[in-house]
Amino acid sequence: MARAFDIAKFRKSITKSVPGLSTGFRDPDTWISTGNYTLNKLVSGRFDGGIPLGKVSVFAGESGAGKSFVCSGNLVREAQKQNIFVVLIDTENALDEKWLHALDVDTSEDKLLKLNVAMIDDVAKLISEFMKDYKSQYADKDDLDRPKVLFVIDSLGMMLTPTDINQFEKGDMKGDLGRKPKALTSLVRNCVNMFGDYNIGMVCTNHTYASQDMFDPDDRISGGQGFIYASSIVVAMRKLKLKEDEDGNKISEVMGIRASCKVMKTRYAKPFESVQVKIPYETGMSPYSGLTDLAEGKGVLKKSGNRLGYIDKETGEEIMQFRKAWERNENGCLDLVMKQWDDHEVDNGNVVEDIDVDELNNEHTLSEETTTYEVE
Repeated sequence: MARAFDIAKFRKSITKSVPGLSTGFRDPDTWISTGNYTLNKLVSGRFDGGIPLGKVSVFAGESGAGKSFVCSGNLVREAQKQNIFVVLIDTENALDEKWLHALDVDTSEDKLLKLNVAMIDDVAKLISEFMKDYKSQYADKDDLDRPKVLFVIDSLGMMLTPTDINQFEKGDMKGDLGRKPKALTSLVRNCVNMFGDYNIGMVCTNHTYASQDMFDPDDRISGGQGFIYASSIVVAMRKLKLKEDEDGNKISEVMGIRASCKVMKTRYAKPFESVQVKIPYETGMSPYSGLTDLAEGKGVLKKSGNRLGYIDKETGEEIMQFRKAWERNENGCLDLVMKQWDDHEVDNGNVVEDIDVDELNNEHTLSEETTTYEVE
């Protein structure tokens, strides 16, 4: 009879022989909310989820699509609620303290470290130095004794390479000859490897540009494809006009934006699902925005005339309300739906949105989702 393999001895010897090697699985145990239940669900597969620590996530979109609102605003605020220290790297020199305060972000030094860095190489160096110091202090400690950290880079698209600087100083702008995509890929790859064993995560914003392919009209994310492969979550965002008053009545004046968020990549839920999140200028985004459409599209809410109905699974009582009442979460109706949500019982479906004429003529249309978008 063959002798049993001593896996414990092998694990101990190989861990010592290869520096930085870890064994076993490292599933995320800390999730940071995006500030919206529907987006949380589509990204992480759970309403109370969002962006995980230990991974790299990317939100990409056109200017004004709400990338900074979600990443530098909502995610930072929700991270601070969980006592997660935030390192906010501003490469655009665009994040004002007053704007962050308006989103309830705590800018005190013990909660947030804001760095203004423009060079990719400098960003890589500061993250590397941070991780060296972090490992020297906490590598031998239990997970519960290690501080949790979230890096936010806003944005990848604005970062410069040494070639950019040299050419600008010489007045000879020829482009960086493909160095930037390689540098971004290297940055994200190294961060993925460094963060994996610790409760440290990174979320980045990036720019998109219009596709020239008529058969694949989705906007292209700048910076190449290398860093997308290494990211665990990639969300594409597009800006639409919000023409509604506070009561949800349609008006001609633009009162905010509707951020169309399409999950291009996720390892925790079904990809290529979309949601439109309303962000009014005056009140900001409701955490329930898009949830009524999600539930209706999945058959959780049933339409009856001009109202939507839901059967309470515990009491059997039918809740029948107008759409606006559902969207306002009157009497905690949407909280009940989320509590009783069962992914195995919902149906796939499409939600058709009313689109304004000027939106149909938008030159930066992401895809056919301006008229129809899928929801989970």
